[in-house]
Amino acid sequence: MITTSARLLRLVSLLSTRPSWTCGELADRLTVTERTVRRDIARLRELGYGVESDPGPWGGYRLRPGNRVPPLVLDEEEALAVAVGLREAALSGVLGGDQAALSALLKLRQVLPPRIADRLGELDAALAHTPRTGEPPLVPGLLLDLAAACRRGERSRLSYRDREGKATVREVDPYRLVSTGRHWYFVARDVARDEWRTFRADRVARIHPTGRPVELADPPDPALLVSHSLARAAYPLYVTIRLPLPLDRALRLIPPTVGTHRPDGPDATIAEIGGPDADGLARYLLGLATPLCVLAPDEVRHALLHRTRDLLEHNVQ
Repeated sequence: MITTSARLLRLVSLLSTRPSWTCGELADRLTVTERTVRRDIARLRELGYGVESDPGPWGGYRLRPGNRVPPLVLDEEEALAVAVGLREAALSGVLGGDQAALSALLKLRQVLPPRIADRLGELDAALAHTPRTGEPPLVPGLLLDLAAACRRGERSRLSYRDREGKATVREVDPYRLVSTGRHWYFVARDVARDEWRTFRADRVARIHPTGRPVELADPPDPALLVSHSLARAAYPLYVTIRLPLPLDRALRLIPPTVGTHRPDGPDATIAEIGGPDADGLARYLLGLATPLCVLAPDEVRHALLHRTRDLLEHNVQ
């Protein structure tokens, strides 16, 4: 049986995941009685958490946005993880500016136990940071606005500029945020085009909810959609190859961000890869170090044969 403090943390976590919970639902998730749930809700209110409730058998509990941060309990690993995340945000500017992250990191360090502060100091001494160059910064607070739009499930108006810098306003149905390590992508259904799209978060100017709720029918895998979108970037040339590998092994060899894949029977995969020119694609295919067949175009096949013959001639005794 979990302790009361652990149960309270679990209760806060549950209340944060969706707008409302009935007492019965919370009791089932926590494997306690409804009376215990009501008692724990009272404890959370005493600690400063704004928990609202609706009366009646179908009423629910929800967290009210507060004007102050209630007590937050972190174990050693969680505190170190938060500190490392704040450090990265402050150095990289991934959230649109470093001041808020830096301020939060300094406050957290002041209250960290010495052993955790020492571990963070060791990490600081070991890591080096290369600043991003040529990357447009995110508008401060924009990620929070996009995340809130995804959580509300309301149709929104998105002010966006494409890669050519053309500004547009689109009606979208927000779904998810995806981070690739270099960029954040906003996944939403473009209402006018009636298709799922990915939008670079650093190209979003603002997002306005319309107040109109929408039900998303059969939404895609957001991470896979972003991967496919990146793989289909505007390259001047594409090559289609056949690999004598099942789909799962082909995906490990050629990541989804590099190429698109489709199975060709149980033991083979068709992949399409974009590149700058035929010779560049031939170099990439040779680097895969695996048997493959170039299906199209001929210029990539010829470039691959030329490089293969050249390599053979230089190694024949």
